[in-house]
Amino acid sequence: MGQLLLTGTERFLGKNEVIVSKTDLRGRITYANRLFCSIADYQEHEVLGQPHNIVRHPFMPRSIFKLLWDTVTSGQELFAYVVNRTKHGDYYWVLAHVTPDRDPSGQIVGFTSCRRAPGQAGLAAVRPLYADLLAIETSTESSKDGLAASFRHLQDTLERAEKPYDQLMHHLIAAE
Repeated sequence: MGQLLLTGTERFLGKNEVIVSKTDLRGRITYANRLFCSIADYQEHEVLGQPHNIVRHPFMPRSIFKLLWDTVTSGQELFAYVVNRTKHGDYYWVLAHVTPDRDPSGQIVGFTSCRRAPGQAGLAAVRPLYADLLAIETSTESSKDGLAASFRHLQDTLERAEKPYDQLMHHLIAAE
């Protein structure tokens, strides 16, 4: 794989725009709305069947994705601030609401993510946390050890705030 292109150019969602995507149980994209494709610079055929991390920005802490994945695979929903990377190297922030999809018997069969423009107050609050988490993740030679240390730091931060992650996100959202 070649060098990951990062332009440093930020893109913004409109206030009433919503990105929607669906994945299977392994995180492969099964549906992407036009806005997803447009803002991420992909054609629909380029993303269908691909891992959702096709838009993962390298500045996004993996510990947040671990928390997200652990939460939704256990059957719960989660709100999270996420920075994504476009195909051409630009980036965009979203407030993601990820929910499990269930079949008629209640079994989880996939996941839906609806993403909207984040408020500036929420971003101002999460950026320092995400920078700390990313610094921890990249401070070890082992990516596995870095992820574990970053996740412990995230859990410690949430314990100090005396709120689980989703409640902390709801608090930030309400402040917007």
